[in-house]
Amino acid sequence: MKIGTELYRKTMLTVSSNPLVEKLTLRYGKSLARKFIAASDLEGAIEEVKRLNSKGIMATLDHLGEGVTQLDQALSYRDEYIRLIKAIAESRVDANVSLKPTQMGLALDKEMGYEHIRAVVREAKYYRNFVRIDMEDSPYTDATLEMIWKLHKEQLTNAGTVIQAYLYRSEQDAKDCIDQGIPLRLVKGAYKESSSIAYQNIKDVLWQYKRIIQMHLDHHVYTAIASHDDKIIRWTKQYALEHDIPKDRFEFQMLYGLRMQEQVKLAEEGYRVRCYVPYGTMWYPYYTRRLAEKPANLMMVLKNMGK
Repeated sequence: MKIGTELYRKTMLTVSSNPLVEKLTLRYGKSLARKFIAASDLEGAIEEVKRLNSKGIMATLDHLGEGVTQLDQALSYRDEYIRLIKAIAESRVDANVSLKPTQMGLALDKEMGYEHIRAVVREAKYYRNFVRIDMEDSPYTDATLEMIWKLHKEQLTNAGTVIQAYLYRSEQDAKDCIDQGIPLRLVKGAYKESSSIAYQNIKDVLWQYKRIIQMHLDHHVYTAIASHDDKIIRWTKQYALEHDIPKDRFEFQMLYGLRMQEQVKLAEEGYRVRCYVPYGTMWYPYYTRRLAEKPANLMMVLKNMGK
């Protein structure tokens, strides 16, 4: 029997939050997670980005970690991102960076979290690079948007954030960000959210996703479309063609380890392609969200268990 994608996603996210499942996965699943994780350290990640660049693919580097429990952990992540930005400049790879607000201490001390993020963005501005502030689950939506607006008011405009199409509020949030010149990555959404705040039917999610993409393209705003969905990719390509939107006005973003041949193909067709490249040892939350996205990801891992 074919399992509905939304039911599968909800089930996987629920199961992965079980402490026993997490413990067993951390003990036995590291080799399987490597499918989605570029390297355990910065040096390895930079080498992988060089390989992607050689195929015409840009990158966003993400040092894995989220939901820190102590402020000194957040300080350590801040320092690692500053090191990462310098490494990108020194190696001259075509890459920017992506970080999570809770990784920088947002849930522990909002102001301190902002100061950590601000330090990273300032460092990136010095090196003429860009920082994407990821959007996490709904308790942090308002705080994340407030942070990005505050950064831009301080003339730190080399920072952007993410809009998740499955939230009812996202179309208005996207409009507000366009008005304020905030660069966005547009995604469907990967967290488990209540029906009181988020669409539960994939058709509704895709409907709003397309509306937000169209809104960006129509407003002549550079558009980052993060999706592995062939229907979304084909629709975007056709819409751009029909409305004379140049290929350098938008980019497709995909995840490391997923549809790598399709990424190469799009680059060869002249489209801008960016691969989201995570590295580090704190891989469990990221890994489980990747498995939860669709049954095919889980099947791919299961097929490789005996190899």
